Amino acid sequence: QVQLVESGGGLVQAGGSLRLSCAASGSIFRINSMGWYRQAPGKQRELVAAITSLGTTNYADSVKGRFTISRDNAKNTVSLQMNSLKPDDTVVYYCNAEVVPAYDLSRSYVYWGQGTQVTVSS
Repeated sequence: QVQLVESGGGLVQAGGSLRLSCAASGSIFRINSMGWYRQAPGKQRELVAAITSLGTTNYADSVKGRFTISRDNAKNTVSLQMNSLKPDDTVVYYCNAEVVPAYDLSRSYVYWGQGTQVTVSS
């Protein structure tokens, strides 16, 4: 099994910054993509940012220029630096990883963290 553990959420004022981190552990052979999603109550989970093992990144239009995703392949971690936060960024953020597990090299599996709350006050 593979586990994703997130940290770094919390409360911040508008215009402030937060850094989310996520560590993957368990039976990992290789991690392809890693990313962050967010989900507001009653809405679908949406991509915030993603990064491949080679460092190619993809961002939602709403966060371009404010958020930066990075990863450490050696440590199986991914981080999201969030600057210039807005009240609209207030939601639960989920870490995501596409993993080839050591027990099944024939395919990849998608794993999710449990979510971390980000609250931006106006």
